[in-house]
Amino acid sequence: MTNSNRYLMADIAGLELTAEDREILSHPLMGGIILFSRNYHDKQQLEALTTEIKKQADHIVIAVDQEGGRVQRFRDQFVAIPPAAKFGELYSEDPQQALACAKDCGWLLGAELSLYGADFSFTPVLDLDYGSSSVIGDRAYHADPQTVSLLAGAVIDGLAEAGMAAVGKHFPGHGRVAEDSHEELPVDKRSLAEIEDRDIAPFVNLIEKVQGIMPAHIVYEEIDDKPAGFSSKWIKEILKRKMGFKGLVFSDDLTMKATAAFGSYSDRLVAAMEAGCDAILICNSREGTVEALDSYKYFPDFKGVVSMETMKNRNLTIDKKVISSEKWDRIATKLERLL
Repeated sequence: MTNSNRYLMADIAGLELTAEDREILSHPLMGGIILFSRNYHDKQQLEALTTEIKKQADHIVIAVDQEGGRVQRFRDQFVAIPPAAKFGELYSEDPQQALACAKDCGWLLGAELSLYGADFSFTPVLDLDYGSSSVIGDRAYHADPQTVSLLAGAVIDGLAEAGMAAVGKHFPGHGRVAEDSHEELPVDKRSLAEIEDRDIAPFVNLIEKVQGIMPAHIVYEEIDDKPAGFSSKWIKEILKRKMGFKGLVFSDDLTMKATAAFGSYSDRLVAAMEAGCDAILICNSREGTVEALDSYKYFPDFKGVVSMETMKNRNLTIDKKVISSEKWDRIATKLERLL
């Protein structure tokens, strides 16, 4: 099995690897691990865990949702990252300062994760804040597509400076629907023209800067009757062909209730891959992960163009001394003021 066939990203149970975790990591379908708050106690434990994961399978990439605000999995001992909306508020007052702060935030976020073995974070959020989505809310930088593009672009530049890849989410835009796709299947009734005019703009503007994109589990009924994450029209035709995206398309978590209509976890995995996803997330369901791994011999022969290993952290020189540097203190103080 080639590297491009290692397209499953799953989770692990706790603070250290169990025998079952090790078995899963060794499976030929496994390409990545996503960590959650339950996998973090302190920095020393995190470093030991990530070291052990890569010792078990050195090709595995390690991800986390470390956006900031409500979505920051590693908190104690880590610098508190403000929610994205705080950068938008600052932009309204002082655009230049906001962009500088966003870039600094990206660098610190990436550097701190790098120090303890994480390869990348699923960030930035490129959704627009319409004031109607509680699950997005202050995770969005702003309501204006250009402002979102500028602020998210600055964060991506900071991440890149720290050697870290970026993943834009949730294509083509989650901000307009009120429903939470973790709990139900949202439906967006707008036309393609309206979505392209606003929601897709940040993805278009940043298409050359992000290494990954994650589609939303939302049906855009004027375009397709399938959610974007299961839609070849959205992924293959619009994102890859029309927009020219060459990076990794990550499915959102296939355990979310919005995906239930697509059958078993194995069926969901196959449907997402056939739609054009390159990497598949199954989180918070060991049963679902095991089912997919047990069924992989019966899957079609997916040959991904891009390997998940392209998401590996590229910063090989960062040293823990950076935490006591003047730059670190300056940025951490700046971020604290935004909280």
